[in-house]
Amino acid sequence: MNPPAEPPAPLAAVLRSSWCGFLDTYEPLRSDLYRYCRHLTRSPWDAEDLAQDTLARAFVTLGQMGEAPPNPRAWLFRVASNLWLDQLRRRRREAPLGEHDVGTPVEDPLVPRDAAVTLIGRLSPQERAAVVLKDVFDLSLEEIAEALSTTMGAIKAALHRGRGRLIQPMTADPPRAPTPAVLDAFCKAFNAGDLDRLTALLLDTAAVEVVGATTQYGPEAARRTALHGMLFGSQRMATADTSGGIEARFIQGVLPSAPRVEVVLHRDAWIVVHWYRHRDGEAVRAITRIEPDGERVAHLENYFFNPDFIADVCGELGLPWRSNGYRWSPT
Repeated sequence: MNPPAEPPAPLAAVLRSSWCGFLDTYEPLRSDLYRYCRHLTRSPWDAEDLAQDTLARAFVTLGQMGEAPPNPRAWLFRVASNLWLDQLRRRRREAPLGEHDVGTPVEDPLVPRDAAVTLIGRLSPQERAAVVLKDVFDLSLEEIAEALSTTMGAIKAALHRGRGRLIQPMTADPPRAPTPAVLDAFCKAFNAGDLDRLTALLLDTAAVEVVGATTQYGPEAARRTALHGMLFGSQRMATADTSGGIEARFIQGVLPSAPRVEVVLHRDAWIVVHWYRHRDGEAVRAITRIEPDGERVAHLENYFFNPDFIADVCGELGLPWRSNGYRWSPT
């Protein structure tokens, strides 16, 4: 008699194992991917969103391919380019009549700090992507044509037009929006270490996301994982060399005391920065974006395993920062 068959592994476990294998190859390319997305979108927030979407799309697409691409870096740029161009086309279709064309430059409020990216933002989508891939990442004309799904002749023309249009734009001072009361309430509860008050701020339908790692729906699920980790995770971080959580090389002298948060203005939007204490002083290790609904939280995005994004935003704000790496480390 044959022994009973082993029950199949849960689907979530199978997917997580495959995802970890995918990251073994593509995670080393994350910094280049973020930089490319940053040049395309001209915003740290949009760049991180595009990078996350690119990895998710690449993971799904790779599972449908007969064999892995021979040049993972160029292929990842191609996936990002296609997603970005699709977004632009969709926005253009949905925009009311009379709004600006997608190729029309939009002034960036951070010109003095980010002039190169702002200049590139004046180019049409294909010109922008071609110039970045050639002049920033030094891809060959053949690789650029493949990444943008076009011909080498079209790439040469786009490079010629794009390089001729790089002219310094005028600066503009963005208006300041008032701080939503829910952000102040969130910071007061967080800095008091009051998990109950933090949980009470969430709508019953709230989503709490640790970007690129996990998403929890509803206050209780968020309380057990994301909120608890945001408040008390530094205790485990300080002993990550034995307890896991992040790679030991990212401990960087962090202390087990709870982090503090404050609201700051970034690109005309209020965000929350998380200050962690270290033996040599404080540094930002996480950033949170909150979508309010009245006096409650509808959606919370915590950027923790996103070092390129954190470095970018902190660079614009002039804040010291430390990296946590790209993903949770069990050991």
